[in-house]
Amino acid sequence: MAGNSDEDINLLAEIAAQAGEIAMKYFRSENEVWMKTGNSPVSRADMEVNEFLHEKLRSARPQYGWLSEETEDNNDRLDHKRVFVVDPIDGTRGFINGSDEWCISIAVVEAGRPIAAILECPALKECYIANQGQQSLLNGKLMNSLQPEEIRHVTGSQKILDMIESATSMDISITAFVPSLAYRIAMVASGKIDLAIARSGAHDWDLAAADLVLSNAGGQLSGLDGQQLLYNREKLRHEALIGFPINLRDDALKLAKSPGILH
Repeated sequence: MAGNSDEDINLLAEIAAQAGEIAMKYFRSENEVWMKTGNSPVSRADMEVNEFLHEKLRSARPQYGWLSEETEDNNDRLDHKRVFVVDPIDGTRGFINGSDEWCISIAVVEAGRPIAAILECPALKECYIANQGQQSLLNGKLMNSLQPEEIRHVTGSQKILDMIESATSMDISITAFVPSLAYRIAMVASGKIDLAIARSGAHDWDLAAADLVLSNAGGQLSGLDGQQLLYNREKLRHEALIGFPINLRDDALKLAKSPGILH
């Protein structure tokens, strides 16, 4: 049975909290790790959380499609009006190394855009919730709409951070690398940083939930063309992208396009 976005967000919140408890059993504890194609790590925690989410979410919404980093993809999802887009643990490297900055990322996508989303960050005791047309929540409280005066705090991959320091004379504070891309975007939404930059290679599951959290907080996640991202297409991989407060859009795009940063 399909639900409306309010029903979906209630479902996501309940199931994500339970998934967080599963992940925490492995965090800084015994956890089998192996490498996937492309030299990317995956762990027993990733797979157990993925299996739990698939079972619970698809049984509750059998008419929804499914797209997850840890499930082999097929184009059946393209035939569904709504699709769950899931990263069971975003920031697996950090999770394995004991960093707190990882999250369970779940979005419901319709017509290419997320309409309900949650980032469950159990090690940080944070939960970001976003529902279509409503202001984002952090731990149940409305997040302030973003209105920073200028770009002062930036994060990205370590390579990007090194490039920013050498390529710009702006008075910018570099925030240390955060292993979860979804959480980096959430940091913009919460006002902890003003700009998150990512090189090409991110996938739908890294972005969809955080995209709605940021959008509903007064920000935007876009490519270097300034256009919003679309999800649940045949192509899942995205080009370089930035997350920023709407009022700093021009400055953010200018900085990201500076020679030597993403080129």
